[in-house]
Amino acid sequence: MGQLLRQGHFLGSRLRNLRKRNGLTLDELSTRCVQLDPRHAPSVSYLSMVETGKRVPSPAMLGVLATVFGKEPGWFLDRQSVAAPAAEAEAAAAFPSSGRAVAMPLEPAFLFSRELLQVALPELLAQTGTSGTQFARLLVRTWQETRRNEFPDIERAAESVGRRRMPLSLDDVLGIVRDTGLTVRWTEDERGGRADRLLRARYEAPGTIVINRRLKAQESRLKYTLAFFLGHRILHNGDGVVPPHSAAGAGLEDTAAQGAPAAMSARDVLMAWRDFECSAFAGALLCPKQPFRRFLVRERHELAAGGRLGVTTAVMMRRMTAVSPYRHWHFFDGYEPGYLRAVYRGNGIPLPWGNMSLVPDPCPKWAVFRLLRDHAPDAESMPPVSQVSVMHDGTAPRLFCCHSLRTRDAAGASHVLSVGIDLAPAFAAQGIDAPGLVAGIDDACRRGGGTAALPPEAAEAIRTVGHVLNIAWVTRAADSMASQICPRSSACPRRDPCPGVASRSPGAAL
Repeated sequence: MGQLLRQGHFLGSRLRNLRKRNGLTLDELSTRCVQLDPRHAPSVSYLSMVETGKRVPSPAMLGVLATVFGKEPGWFLDRQSVAAPAAEAEAAAAFPSSGRAVAMPLEPAFLFSRELLQVALPELLAQTGTSGTQFARLLVRTWQETRRNEFPDIERAAESVGRRRMPLSLDDVLGIVRDTGLTVRWTEDERGGRADRLLRARYEAPGTIVINRRLKAQESRLKYTLAFFLGHRILHNGDGVVPPHSAAGAGLEDTAAQGAPAAMSARDVLMAWRDFECSAFAGALLCPKQPFRRFLVRERHELAAGGRLGVTTAVMMRRMTAVSPYRHWHFFDGYEPGYLRAVYRGNGIPLPWGNMSLVPDPCPKWAVFRLLRDHAPDAESMPPVSQVSVMHDGTAPRLFCCHSLRTRDAAGASHVLSVGIDLAPAFAAQGIDAPGLVAGIDDACRRGGGTAALPPEAAEAIRTVGHVLNIAWVTRAADSMASQICPRSSACPRRDPCPGVASRSPGAAL
């Protein structure tokens, strides 16, 4: 203990800085320590005193703290080189695009006045064949990504009626529905002439949820649907201005607009925003932030754990991006041939396509693309796939890890769900040379023709951040092959470009 005292003048500040760089609260760090070693784990109050220099941890306690962050105990002591913070800052600066997108003012400003935009936007949409609904959703997605999925008002509204209970059973959700004055009316299957269309539910003002009877056999989807319209009742007083809750594969929402001139109305924006708000409310009700955050830590972000909460994989993935202390996440919900029904890019990952258009040459090496094209009969029963990917987007290569699976929606349409993180900021938080590590993986993939085993140093670094972030599928990905990917195949970085991509016919706007 005396040696720790002599060498630990900066131990508290180093611990605090490391904890904050990894987005952990004192309570969450204490919980992680209890999971590793309950006997020597510090309490929240003791951790606070350690960080402020009022207490010095025992060697055993320091060992537990070091294990949480994948460090040696000596890292926290004064004999550790002070060059580490500088290296971390340098690594973070090398990946500016992996954090929040940096907006630049548009010049000259008078060209973007409200009056000119009101005239120019409808003409732009008409010329590009973009519907008002598609453009409104792009605006909402951009707002969501700018806010990093943080919407405390919606979280508080959901917690006020759900009282942070988790898991919520179907009876619990139905009880909340009744308590808020809503009634449920069941209806028969409504497909509207389309084989892949299923109207799950709709809202009738002032207080009726009309639900497809087929959802009784899909309890997790039924709970989410009820929660969605419960959100409309709570957030908007059930005025009925909310889109129906549907499952239909690609492009259902824009069917009504086909053949009509593209334009954007205030209602388009309102409906897109309310769809987002009600979806966010439903996720927050079924997976309240703090209980779900602790659940993810216990379960190491395993998707299969969602079954114990009675929520769908999509809800699990979306809520990960919203509650995790690590902010550099992305999420895709993709349908063939390349339609994204939902997108979130907290890390600014470049996209070859979005929810507005298709492109003729998407990179086929993304896990989400590969799974979309997998037509094997048992594709939906295959386990999730983890992939480490080096991406070239015109700047320095970036490194991502994603976790993807193919499944079916309520209408039986096949689609791919994918969640992932940007690894570079996690490397930087650990004082790892992120640019050098990514460059080494990129070089190995180039020499391997686009795919290669991870260099030992890189694999160990990925295991370290997977352990620190407590994400099991990141740790497992360290044992898989790394693959080079790109936003567009026309810029393929592989020595032998992917065959057949350029010959594909151009995609049509959705």
